[in-house]
Amino acid sequence: MAKLIYSAITSLDGYVADEEGNFDWAAPDEEVHKFVNDLERPVGTYLYGRRMYEVMVYWETAHTLAEQPPVEQDFAEIWQAADKIVYSKTLDTVSSGRTRIERDFDPDAVRQLKTQAGGDITVGGPELAAQAIKAGLVDEFQLFVAPVVVGGGKRSLPGDVFLTLELLEERRFGSGTVYLHYRT
Repeated sequence: MAKLIYSAITSLDGYVADEEGNFDWAAPDEEVHKFVNDLERPVGTYLYGRRMYEVMVYWETAHTLAEQPPVEQDFAEIWQAADKIVYSKTLDTVSSGRTRIERDFDPDAVRQLKTQAGGDITVGGPELAAQAIKAGLVDEFQLFVAPVVVGGGKRSLPGDVFLTLELLEERRFGSGTVYLHYRT
């Protein structure tokens, strides 16, 4: 059975974006990006909310940009090779291959997907992840804690759940970012 993994870059105080919606402070350096690429290689399906999809669809054409760093070209290839499901009530069409729209997040459909998927599944975006966490679907958390405090904004984790997690792995990067890998 495939694992459902919530992966996010978060500030030290637990936000994926500040109060203005900015997340430029979360851009990974080359060392972190290479590590992320290796984590993403076995992913077969990405689950996104509309806003996260609109951020990530950049990778559909990123490989065509001049002077794209090799680490970013690598990620673009990884992203394009995976299936993507976008949960949105407002999005009419998608602009990336291997992508479909679902109007509602259905925990039973995700459970079924986990039994049939050929690779792991990630859930991107804190609002969609919160639904998956509350439904007991998330098997692992991959959190990249950036050395920044933003003081408020969009929380990386829901505030109304209690989970006991087992630390599987940790890693420090030269930038001060720390990777924490947990299992539920």
